[in-house]
Parts: sequence; structure tokens; C-alpha cells
Amino acid sequence: MIEITIDSEFIKLDQFLKLADIASTGGHAKFLIQEGVVKVNGEVETRRGKKIRPGDFIEVEGNSIKVV
Repeated sequence: MIEITIDSEFIKLDQFLKLADIASTGGHAKFLIQEGVVKVNGEVETRRGKKIRPGDFIEVEGNSIKVV
């Protein structure tokens, strides 16, 4: 499991995917989210603007990421 640190209270899901190098662009992040391959805390998330906070777990195509 990878740990990614954020310096603010929250970050939007699409921005987080770019920060974690899962998505190379905002368009790529949007595509992954709309395809339903992104899970936040075990549930499929389809909102790009979902607020990701420390303690959340993100799963994308076999990659597990903990937000700290």
C-alpha cells in the first residue's frame, strides 16, 4: 500500500489521482472516475469533486493508496 500525504484539509478526487501519479492529466482522471474503476473507502466513486481527506483509502486498478 502506498501512502500519499496531503497538506490541506481535503483534496478533490481528480486532483488526488494526478498527485498520486495514477492519472497523467485531468482528462485521464475524469475518464477513470467515470468508468467506475476508482473506489474510495471500498465504494465505487463517480464524482470527480469528491473530497478526499486524511484517513481515506483509494483503490484504482489494483493500486491501494492511503491518504495521510
